Amino acid sequence: MTLATNRDVRAASAQKQTILIVDDTPQNLTILGELLQPHYRVRAANSGERALRAASLQPRPDLILLDVMMPEMDGYAVMQHLHADASTSNIPVIFVTAMHDAESEEHGLELGAVDYITKPINPAIVLARVRTHLELKHARDRLAVENEWLESEVARRMSENLLIQDLSVRALACLSEARDNETGLHIVRTQTYVELLARHLENHDRFRDALAGEHLGRIVKAAPLHDVGKVGVPDSILLKPGRLTPEEFEIMKSHAMIGADAINKAMAQAIAACTDAEAAERAVKAFDFLEVAKEIAAGHHEKWDGSGYPVGLAGDAIPVSARLMALADVFDALMTRRVYKPAFDIDETTRIINEGRGKHFDPDVVDAFQACREQFADIALRFADPDPEAHEAM
Repeated sequence: MTLATNRDVRAASAQKQTILIVDDTPQNLTILGELLQPHYRVRAANSGERALRAASLQPRPDLILLDVMMPEMDGYAVMQHLHADASTSNIPVIFVTAMHDAESEEHGLELGAVDYITKPINPAIVLARVRTHLELKHARDRLAVENEWLESEVARRMSENLLIQDLSVRALACLSEARDNETGLHIVRTQTYVELLARHLENHDRFRDALAGEHLGRIVKAAPLHDVGKVGVPDSILLKPGRLTPEEFEIMKSHAMIGADAINKAMAQAIAACTDAEAAERAVKAFDFLEVAKEIAAGHHEKWDGSGYPVGLAGDAIPVSARLMALADVFDALMTRRVYKPAFDIDETTRIINEGRGKHFDPDVVDAFQACREQFADIALRFADPDPEAHEAM
């Protein structure tokens, strides 16, 4: 807890606490008021309706001494109204009544009263009960403030950790792109395409389970690592200014498993470094999104008809994450300029993707693309790579 918060709590406890006394008999109000005023700020009400108005005033009462037997609105009804209002529901209430039977006391406690004092009152008992319940309330208030601070601190640190995690993923992805002819904008575009497709398909019968809960977010977060394995491809192939030979292409294809193996090895080493089984279990759970990254790295060049690589998976055997990435990656390759091809326009790109429906791509993923086609085109334009000719002319 911060020093400022500690000071606030101490300052609040140092102020006189407020007690609301409620009784329809003026003499009873006078007796209780004279007893309590030397120690507390006292507010009085002589009816149920006035009690509810007084309870809503600032500062809120820290405790209410409430008579049960009052005309029009008795103490039980007042108690029910207090509990129904969020602003007064946490104010502790002590019933003060001439009713001595156990049934009445039990009913009051069932309604939420913290204590029950019978008339005629014993001043020492009243002061002792009031002091006890005010101390309990102060302890609860302090605990609530501390819990609120702890929750906000946990949320802040989790937010920072997630940001660091996202930045680390993006830095690793950019490192792999730095060795390629791609730019960092390729990462942004493909990640956004994947999210568009996933959002469109999250309620689809075939995709609902795979995109449920936090899994959709993990897919989006992991998408930038799809080509991380390119760091293991020789520069002579990765940076070749033209089409690859069949032999070179076979080496290029290895990037899928290089990436998946690197992610898998990193997770295994991290788990091996854990000091006990509990820490290892926490690490496994923390690596959920890296498991998805491994799926994407290994599977984003697999094809629906089984003609892809590195394994030749087909149909639903290809993870959903990899199926989404496959279309996003091909769309981006078609829409952007390469050393061996110009950038295609959206119509030509759409035609090629449609030709791959049921062959290269999951048919439902292609249908999702068609539904989001204009958004794809907008993203391609908004995050377009800088024109290299314009850059050379500067």
